[in-house]
Amino acid sequence: MDQLPRTLRVLWDLEPKPTRSTGPALSRERIVRAAIELVDEQGMDALSMARLAERLGCATMSLYRHVASKDELQAVMLDAGLAEPPRQDDPNDNWRAGLETWARTLLAVYLRHPWMPRMEITGPPLSPGQLGWLEAGLVLLHDTALQPIERMSVMLLVAGYVRTEATMAIVGDEVRRDVGPDSARETVEQVAKLIDPQRFPALSEIVESGAFTSAPFDFDHFTYGLRLILDAIAVRANHQMTGP
Repeated sequence: MDQLPRTLRVLWDLEPKPTRSTGPALSRERIVRAAIELVDEQGMDALSMARLAERLGCATMSLYRHVASKDELQAVMLDAGLAEPPRQDDPNDNWRAGLETWARTLLAVYLRHPWMPRMEITGPPLSPGQLGWLEAGLVLLHDTALQPIERMSVMLLVAGYVRTEATMAIVGDEVRRDVGPDSARETVEQVAKLIDPQRFPALSEIVESGAFTSAPFDFDHFTYGLRLILDAIAVRANHQMTGP
């Protein structure tokens, strides 16, 4: 396990804990909890080791005995912020209902911690929290006709969809909060007038229908898109097929 990067060793609790006192009840768990509270309140731009130390009432250098860097701290924050995935307790529930609950629960996590879906993806899901969510989804698909590699692909697809939709929702909320909902809608309407039918014939049809200006405000894109994904998965899950 020594070959693992330090951040993964920390996430899997393979790194030794400090043995010397570093302030009043200071621990990695307390540092991470305070960091999550800080960025939930003020956004990721507000996070610095100095500001976090001030919040915890300790010296900045004390933090580095528990987390080696700000990047490592953010990785641990992401894993801790995910919390526990939903479990399918009712054996009568089918995979589709379970996967929809999984997706909606993950969406709620992201909306509760708006910084999470906007963090840079630096590699495959390898932390305990990420793999816990992956495991919970794979269990739902276990008794379908999907091959193991297909189950993995399905979960990556659904997870990516939820992350993207959460990011769009968060950005939209920020825009409407900053400029007001009426101003945000007016901006979309003004852009719609700039769409030339000669240059954007397909998009112009959408504009004429009114869908372009209503889409960001009145349509439940998440539910619609998730339904399409689940419909496609069902075709594969209910019929044994060979090849991708």
